[in-house]
Amino acid sequence: MLINTLSKNPKLQSQLNSPTSQFGNLFTKVLGEILNNNESELTTRVNENSFLPHLELMSPIFTKANTEASFKKENITSDDSLQFQSISAEKINETLGGKLKGFGEMFVKAGQQFNINPGLLAAIAKHETGNGTSRASIVKNNIAGMMGKSGLKTYASVEDSIMDMARNLSSNYLGKGLSSISSIGSKYAPIGAENDPTGLNNHWVKGVSKYFNQITV
Repeated sequence: MLINTLSKNPKLQSQLNSPTSQFGNLFTKVLGEILNNNESELTTRVNENSFLPHLELMSPIFTKANTEASFKKENITSDDSLQFQSISAEKINETLGGKLKGFGEMFVKAGQQFNINPGLLAAIAKHETGNGTSRASIVKNNIAGMMGKSGLKTYASVEDSIMDMARNLSSNYLGKGLSSISSIGSKYAPIGAENDPTGLNNHWVKGVSKYFNQITV
């Protein structure tokens, strides 16, 4: 390394060839220039390959604000569309039949009272009763598949059944953080339930979602 530096530095070569130079002083001077040159080259290389610019570009990714925003975005679970939304009784009535026919206004009233989308109430009733044709709806006025200690509940009127369904959904489903049709279905009509020997619960989420979209879209 020392030989290469001497051979490439004309100034140092002339000093070595001078008969009046003192070898000790010359060697000290040569060594000093070599060290200075190497330090300069090392500094240049470090600056050229510095990682600081890359760290500065990456740092915004890990800021507190961005991290919290990302976390909140990924953990949003509420579905405001299942809370009360303004919808006309006439629009709901257009889809109702059988024992449910004409009860659009009652679905709206129950939705307002318990802060539930009337379309969800009507959709569940349509699915549970085959749009007002089930035996439970005709004989027991039970339009929501509501169960009691001894089986399907019996109501004095369809209005009572609608209000009881809305109360139940508000207290035990939406009020417990179950804010999507699929999450409600997993509790309202669990797949494999003992009281569902024919497996109708397998179709609950799909059926209610279909009717909900028909009513609200």
